[in-house]
Parts: sequence; C-alpha cells; structure tokens
Amino acid sequence: MRAIPASARIYELLRERIVGGEMPPGASVSEKELAERYGVSRTPVREALLRLADERLIDIFPQRGTFVSHISVEALRDGMVIREALERVAVRYAASKVTDADIAELRLILDRQQASEQASDWAGFHTEDEEFHRRIAILSGHPNLWRVARQEKVQIDRCRVLHLPISGRREMVMAEHRAILAGLAARDPETADRAMAEHLGNVLPGLDELLRARPDYFDADARTTSEGEPAAVPLRAVRRKDRSTR
Repeated sequence: MRAIPASARIYELLRERIVGGEMPPGASVSEKELAERYGVSRTPVREALLRLADERLIDIFPQRGTFVSHISVEALRDGMVIREALERVAVRYAASKVTDADIAELRLILDRQQASEQASDWAGFHTEDEEFHRRIAILSGHPNLWRVARQEKVQIDRCRVLHLPISGRREMVMAEHRAILAGLAARDPETADRAMAEHLGNVLPGLDELLRARPDYFDADARTTSEGEPAAVPLRAVRRKDRSTR
C-alpha cells in the first residue's frame, strides 16, 4: 500500500478537529507546536495549513499569525447548493445500480448510526452520517462526486455538529436516511431523489437561530474594523486573488 504523506495525515487530523469543534473559531494555530505534537518537521504542517486555508478552515495573516477561521455564511450557502446538486445526482444513479448486498451494507451503516445516537456519541453519529452519503456516491459509479461534495460542504458540517445536541434533530436525520434507503431498496430513482432532496433541505434547520445563538462561530460579514479601517486580509484571500489574475 502507498504510504500516506505526512501533510495529508495532518490535514485530515486538523480538519476533523476543526469540523468537530475541538479547535473553535479564532483559536490560534502554531506550526511549531503542531510539528512537535505530530513528530514531523514544520514543512508538512505548513502544507496542511495551506490546504486548510484553501477550504476556508484556517486564516493565515502575514506578520500576525494563523487562526481557525469563522464559518463563512457565503461559503455555507454555496455549499448547500453544490451539495444538493451532486448528491441528488448520485442517489439517482445509485438507485438504478444497487444490489441486495449494497442495501444490506447501507442498512448496517444506519444501524451503527442509530447505536451512536442511543449512546449520545455525537462524533460517531456524524462519522456514520458521512459514511452513508459517501457510500451512496460510490454506488452511483461516480465516487468523485463525494470528494467534491465533501470539500464544498465543510462549512455546513461545522454547523451540523453544532446542531446535533438539539433534541429531536438526530431522530429526524435517522428517519430521513431510512427514507433514502427505502427509495434505493425499491430501485426507484424518483423516490430516492425526493427523499434525498427533503433530507438535504433540512440539513440546517433554523440557521438564523444558530447565528443568533452562536455568533462567535460566524464571520462578521463586514470587511472593516469597528474603527472603519480595512480589516486584515488572510493569506487564502490573497492566494485566490493572485490565481484569478493569471
């Protein structure tokens, strides 16, 4: 098996910690401390941070420091549109191809998710949620749909983790997942598509309430400071601007 590069391993570990809320918005990130923690040089850490910056999970401010980014509402709304388009296509293709063995595998994933819910294991619940959707993309015959969806929905995932403790939320997710599975088991693309559309439409219920309850997690939309001076621009924004002029 091909060895996984250190930068890729660190990227995944940091991504999981940020999405899961272990590293909250505004938290300082030190290359030196991360290199010591993971037993590597600073080069793979720097590469991982640049990759996270491209996903708007890290803000790198020259001469100021590196910090976990706040959730971008703009990127979140874009991600919702992109995710729905990709996953509805995936479930329609999957419905026309699934075997009995595939359905059994998806059912096992949902059984594990149900067990996580009953154990109040939010991390496990989220992991099985991701696996359910990833597996549908694989069964569609177009696994790269999940790679793109996963990257584009990362801000959504950060909000989803904040929603998980809400009473009734996890039960609703499970019911929606089982409706998707029923459409797949019936080999009915239309039914599976409708179930997926309903599920994704409920991914972020009460976003306005969440914005009010946890304003510390979100971008302040304004690009100026309270004194009216231009806000510092993170390195990721500079990098994208440079690319657009090429």
